[in-house]
Amino acid sequence: MADASEIKTIIGAIADPVLHRPIGDIGVLTKVEMGRRGMLTLELAIPVPGLVDYDDLKATVLSAARRIDGVKNVEIVTNDMRDDDRAALMARVLPDGKNVVGGAASPTRVIGIASGKGGVGKSSVTTNLAVALAKLGHTVGVIDADVWGYSIPRMLGAGPAPVVIHESIIPPAAFGVKAMSMDYFVGDDRAVIWRGPMLHKAIEQFLTDVLWDDPDFLLVDMPPGTGDIAISLSQFLPRAQLLLVTTPQPTAQRVARRSALMAAEVNQEVIAVIENMSYFAGDDGKKYEIFGSGGGAALAEDLGVPLIGQVPLLSAMREGADKAEPVSVAAPDSEAARVFMAAAEALIKLKPRVRTHPELVIR
Repeated sequence: MADASEIKTIIGAIADPVLHRPIGDIGVLTKVEMGRRGMLTLELAIPVPGLVDYDDLKATVLSAARRIDGVKNVEIVTNDMRDDDRAALMARVLPDGKNVVGGAASPTRVIGIASGKGGVGKSSVTTNLAVALAKLGHTVGVIDADVWGYSIPRMLGAGPAPVVIHESIIPPAAFGVKAMSMDYFVGDDRAVIWRGPMLHKAIEQFLTDVLWDDPDFLLVDMPPGTGDIAISLSQFLPRAQLLLVTTPQPTAQRVARRSALMAAEVNQEVIAVIENMSYFAGDDGKKYEIFGSGGGAALAEDLGVPLIGQVPLLSAMREGADKAEPVSVAAPDSEAARVFMAAAEALIKLKPRVRTHPELVIR
């Protein structure tokens, strides 16, 4: 029959559903008592009361406890975690204090998804690339830096709203991708009317106050243009690489090139181009190039970088975005999903260069 120490090891290894760390290591499992006749009593301190994830945790703990040798009955007592215990919990999670995701000490590869203009499907590309990277076994985060036209949470289905544990924001996740966006903080009937300093502060908080846990990849869905947010990100994340999104149209290609010109000005590396809306496959089996052809290839050749994908126009793309089911999940055998998987594999192989200038220090 298992003793209390063995039970603590077994139950303590279960991951917290929000912080993704063993509950025995972060103070969530507070009591293990094995009584007479196989009666096991467990106490859990819940960091975020009322969150449905912790109902699931209780069920997981109960199931694991019932499988332990010698346990006949299980009682699980839950208590709201005290404020000082939450502070201690976050000290365990972040022993060195806040860290900047993608900063000098971070192993995260940051890739900005930029186009220079709106309407080319940049957010769709970001969402599906993120899901494809996750399907390939990588940990992935997405920052929706388009603070005026945010759409990532709804495309990805990452909800409900973030929770806060002792000043740290825990990002929602879906399909293995964590996400952070202004969408979580602004109502549907409100517009974001901000200028430079407030935008700069918002991006800073997304980088420092969110518990990203140093994902393998952080994709940043950039807003159109080369303004304040692009400048702020180049300062906070000088090691970030850029992936340019264009359509086959020469007009879109020329505008996307301006993002590359800005990247050169701030010493950021453009690593690849992906072309969206490349063609429509008709029922007759023919490909119809509705927006022309060659824009992505021309831009990639001009910049001396690879064209890593040509994404077709597909109704499943639009339907997936509307239903929070990215095409990489909803239609994994579709041509679009295959393109995104191949593009994700190409991104993994494109190693970053050595950073040659200091980052902006966030205090």
